[in-house]
Amino acid sequence: MEQHTSSMSSQDDTDFRERLSRASEAKTAILEKFKRALDPDSPAAIEKRRQRELIAAARAEREAKREALRQEQERERARQAELAAVAAAEAERLAAEERARQAAQHAVNEEALKVEQKAARDARYAARKAAKKRRRRGL
Repeated sequence: MEQHTSSMSSQDDTDFRERLSRASEAKTAILEKFKRALDPDSPAAIEKRRQRELIAAARAEREAKREALRQEQERERARQAELAAVAAAEAERLAAEERARQAAQHAVNEEALKVEQKAARDARYAARKAAKKRRRRGL
């Protein structure tokens, strides 16, 4: 009979105990690797912690920049709103002055019209009186 060798393994796994031993050693190695990763004083953990701190600092810096930009935009919007309010108040004041001027002009025009109407009425009355007087004299 021909002995079958596994193409996947470089070691001879003929003995069951050796396979169990190697599996146990592999598990132990993985456990040790895991424990080393959890060790806060290990160089890898220190490097990861340093990277996380750098990322957190960069994130905080970006947030601070965004907040400063947001506050600057808010100040600019407030300034624009104030300018708009001042412009609106000025426009309202000018419109009120124009309405007052038009009302005054209308009142002057009404008064002039009343004076003209009274003068025309008085002239008609005087003409009627004069015509009546002439008719009386002519008779």
